[in-house]
Order: sequence, then C-alpha cells, then structure tokens
Amino acid sequence: MDRQLIQYTIFVGLADRKTGFQKYSIEKYLSILKNVCGSYHVPFSFHSISGGYFHKDGRYIEENTLSLMLVDIPEKTVIEIAKDLCAFFNQESVMVTSSPTNIIFVNEHIE
Repeated sequence: MDRQLIQYTIFVGLADRKTGFQKYSIEKYLSILKNVCGSYHVPFSFHSISGGYFHKDGRYIEENTLSLMLVDIPEKTVIEIAKDLCAFFNQESVMVTSSPTNIIFVNEHIE
C-alpha cells in the first residue's frame, strides 16, 4: 500500500566558503556525509550533481554539489543534519527543500 510522506533534500556545495575551491575529493565528502547520516540512524540516498551559487558578497561560483534525500525523517533531525553538513563542509549555507511524496515498496522474489 502506498502512503504519503515528506521527502527532504539537502543540497550541499563542495567549494569551501572562504576560498571558493573544493578542498577534498568527492569520495572524502561522501564518507563524511555517510558518517553523519549513520550517526543519526537515518536511511538516505544521494546524488552527485553540479550547481552554481551566489555568495552573500555577490561572488558567483560553480561547484560540485551533493544532493542528500531523506524520507520519513522528523524535520528537526533534517535540520540538525543540514547544520552538521554545513559546518563540516565549511559552507556559507546549505539548501533544504521539502515536498510530499508517495512511497510504494515493491517486493518480488524468484525461487
């Protein structure tokens, strides 16, 4: 049976907020992201994407970005994860979106 839930997506850029450059490999950032999600005991999925961002001072940068998807997680926990990632990745800010989503789990096995 399907049920409607909230899907949160946290977008985290990988360019350092001060230098504007990515300091580490994507794999290192992914390791941190996985450790953060593991410490909160939440299931997750992610995408590695590219994006652009205008800093508060007007600087524009294009950067690698991680898109972290969380479903059926309390909003308070999502915000705590976003804060951790913002701090650990040395970002000016991270973007959190939310939208209703329907979940259907499909199970099938061949014996």
